[in-house]
Amino acid sequence: MDFRFKAGTLPLLVSMPHVGTDIPDELAASLTPCAAARADTDWHLTELYGFAQEMGASVLSARWSRYLIDLNRPPENTNLYPGQDTTGLCPVDTFGRERLYREGMEPDEAEVRRRLEQYWRPYHDQLRAELDRLLAEHGRVVLWDAHSIASEVPRFFEGRLPDLNFGTADGKSCSRQLEGAMIKLVDSQDRFSFVFNGRFKGGHITRFYGNPAAGVHAIQLEMAQCLYMNESAPFDYRPDLAGRIQPLLRELLGAAVEWVRT
Repeated sequence: MDFRFKAGTLPLLVSMPHVGTDIPDELAASLTPCAAARADTDWHLTELYGFAQEMGASVLSARWSRYLIDLNRPPENTNLYPGQDTTGLCPVDTFGRERLYREGMEPDEAEVRRRLEQYWRPYHDQLRAELDRLLAEHGRVVLWDAHSIASEVPRFFEGRLPDLNFGTADGKSCSRQLEGAMIKLVDSQDRFSFVFNGRFKGGHITRFYGNPAAGVHAIQLEMAQCLYMNESAPFDYRPDLAGRIQPLLRELLGAAVEWVRT
């Protein structure tokens, strides 16, 4: 399978498009040694959000590495942040600007189209199908796009990121009332810093599928990885740290479900 999926009973779909680490053998030979570390993976989110499936959410997670193709980029490869640096649909370098491909082996247009159909499309077909199923059953649904990133990535932003970076496409991908409920919840605690629609406003998944008028309320959460793991290789999961943030994540998902059911 090109993804991992478990259907749930709640009007909630948790998507994890950047947790994949697999790269097909026939393509691995074209990559530089630095690609083997998969440093830009959204590590361990399936473990961190393990409670989501237990509470009844549908969970969709990627198998393939973002170095193969980025599931959270539009198929046209347009820049989601005009005027700002970002990586593309088929990245050619890492967040640290290291070359991913050996000289002359970057994917051409035909290869990009092939990867779109073979690796990108199946994830999005499943995402759309599950949203449609949940809409038919519940009338409204929350799409929670789960991400994480190193707390300091100078290429994209200065200094340290806030702990929790929420994106709602500047309020377009979900109801303002739902966004307000999320803000109220995180504002009631002082353990973790947060921002809404800062450097991260939501990627393709949040912007494309989020459609409040049609009953789909999409929120992206980009978390600083230092909250639950070691940020240097081999990028170990830290249950002791994860246990501190998981109660808030559970509250957020629970509050989103409660809102969408009212």
